[in-house]
Amino acid sequence: MVLKLYGVAQSTCTQRVLLTLAETKAEWELVSVDFANREHKSETYLEKQPVGKVPVLDDNGFLVYESRAIARYLARKFELELMPPVTDLKGYALFEQACSIEQSYYDPNVSILVYEIIIKARRGLGPPDDGQVASRLSQLEDTLSKYDVILGKQAFLAGDSPTLADLFHLPFGVQVEQAHPDIFTKHPSVKRWWKALKARKSWTELVERPV
Repeated sequence: MVLKLYGVAQSTCTQRVLLTLAETKAEWELVSVDFANREHKSETYLEKQPVGKVPVLDDNGFLVYESRAIARYLARKFELELMPPVTDLKGYALFEQACSIEQSYYDPNVSILVYEIIIKARRGLGPPDDGQVASRLSQLEDTLSKYDVILGKQAFLAGDSPTLADLFHLPFGVQVEQAHPDIFTKHPSVKRWWKALKARKSWTELVERPV
């Protein structure tokens, strides 16, 4: 059975799941949701996702939404080494800790930066808020300085092997990097980590794959 992912190829949340799907080697299909015609607010779509957001995964009739939840589901279903087994209590705690760091301290800053720098221009919403950009860049740089301490002791955020917590950084991060090329190069351990993530086969395949 081919997995169906309802989403938008340009959406960072959709990309988060597409990246995980690329790790599985499973057959999947991206079903594009037409935001321009408000398909995401249609009765049919709201039956799949009551908030009207993307993405939604359909696994033979089983529906799950929220990109990080979908990624965890896929990692368990296909037994990816991107999540420690629940029997590894300490390893799983460190994994969830790393996921929390990404969602709490990294994502709020990069998501606003992408909105201000890229999405506003794309949608004709006016110039970026320079104050907001400066504030978020400062907070992001502070977060990455803390990452450098963690990554100076281990290869990845949850230990010496990559996990979903690391991969979750890519979709927003590469867009911020386009506008600020040195953002991930100021700290040596972060630079090494970021280079390894972008070189991962699943990411390079996703970037090159027409969807």
